[in-house]
Amino acid sequence: MIGEITGIRRIRMLYLQLLYRCNFECLHCFHGKRLQHADAFTPDEAINLLTLMRQQYDTEAVTLLGGEPFVYKELAQVVRYAKQDLGMQVEICTNGYRIERRLTEIAPHLDLLRVSLEGIGSTNDHIRKYGSYQSALSALGIARGLGVRTGATMTVTSRNIDEVLPLARTLEHYGVEQLKLHHLRPVGNAADHPELLVSDPAAYVRLREQLQAAKLTIEVIVDEDLSEHGAPEICAPTGGPKQIERIEADPRGALTMSCKAVGRDSHAFWYDKLAGRIDHRPSDSDELTLAVPGVVYGRA
Repeated sequence: MIGEITGIRRIRMLYLQLLYRCNFECLHCFHGKRLQHADAFTPDEAINLLTLMRQQYDTEAVTLLGGEPFVYKELAQVVRYAKQDLGMQVEICTNGYRIERRLTEIAPHLDLLRVSLEGIGSTNDHIRKYGSYQSALSALGIARGLGVRTGATMTVTSRNIDEVLPLARTLEHYGVEQLKLHHLRPVGNAADHPELLVSDPAAYVRLREQLQAAKLTIEVIVDEDLSEHGAPEICAPTGGPKQIERIEADPRGALTMSCKAVGRDSHAFWYDKLAGRIDHRPSDSDELTLAVPGVVYGRA
């Protein structure tokens, strides 16, 4: 259905939000009040969507997230199926909080563990949860010991923009391969915390200059909205066989192609869990009608 409407024939990665439930209530979380909702994929529903994406859109990778994916009881089942049965690259994006036992269980089938951090020590813990910083670093160390590659994500805010470089240095010590920096979008909980927004775009310029001068060994990937004038307005590719980098499925089955539409209920497509198919449900505010641009990433 996506191909028929958009011409997109290949989607490289599925971001699969298994559930809304989380053991954190981060100040910037785009889910907002939905963190309390019970919506979730059953293991069969998740497996059916993974199979559909693999077969119809040649999807080669999946990132499992939530909510918090490690509170999803059937996580190991979904990870094993994606890796063993479908041959997909499997990544998990997690807060890293007390995940040691379950991480050890799924490590043989996991290609990358990506942990979310929002600064050093108390800066991170104020935004996320008390004790979460040390727990996240512990998870990264355990993953390294298990032979699992690691990455990290950070949403840049007014509270932590000065700690991006110190965090990158710390992550280097733990053998983390990549730090991915996100622009804060005022949806969900972030809409209730406007003080987290970076008010001076020149601060992004200074940040990028610091990163470029630091000669880091860790790769830093930056959302191009973290620039003085923001990212270019780039939408779906044109010409030749069309493909996009990612599509995100939320626990209700709503599908979103652009991160800039996530959290805004701008869904043009839905995965019908009962029928096992993707439906087109157009509206005046969906991401296709509004031509919501994709997020552009580049190296710092």
